[in-house]
Amino acid sequence: MKAMINVALPKGRLGEDVYDIFEKAGFECPSIKETNRKLIFENKETGVRYFCVKPSDVAIYVERGAADIGVAGKDILLEYTPDVYELLDLGIGKCRMCVAGKKDFRDDMEKTLTVATKFVNITKNYYASQSREIDIIKLNGSIELAPILNLSDVIVDIVETGTTLKENNLMPFETIVPISARLISNKASYKFKNKEITELVKQVALCCNKENE
Repeated sequence: MKAMINVALPKGRLGEDVYDIFEKAGFECPSIKETNRKLIFENKETGVRYFCVKPSDVAIYVERGAADIGVAGKDILLEYTPDVYELLDLGIGKCRMCVAGKKDFRDDMEKTLTVATKFVNITKNYYASQSREIDIIKLNGSIELAPILNLSDVIVDIVETGTTLKENNLMPFETIVPISARLISNKASYKFKNKEITELVKQVALCCNKENE
């Protein structure tokens, strides 16, 4: 009997885009598009069970085995390094992790660089690779305010279009890493539901390739 695959989808626009890909790949679940307060949606015919969670929580559900697979941004995987398999780059949700600051900022290598960010580990690893001494200020929102109010020299944050930076007289200086949505798997699930997961990945990959042609 075909095993059900539990799929953790990120809430919001990204999750909608991810579901569209899964639907086109043959893993549809019509009830997910209905107006209701259900938290779990399943289709026994296609062998999938979906549930939507906060994007930053997807990797936790997958790592802990509540979900067999899920879709998380590369930023989450780099920041929290969950013990999961990264199976596929879906090529959606594209943006980049950048260092940004005031347009006239010039880095004085003789001084400790003050960096505001919510991506502490990514920031630490990036500057450690450059042997640059930094002081990190962890913020959870409105990161762009930090250099404007002289709380920090620069910020490390996700940049999609750059509009917010531009409107606040800031600019990106360096790209740390490109970001996109990745299909991830629980390690035990990949072993015990390998046939089902491998087939799903194959069909989703084919669908992604067609979308990107």
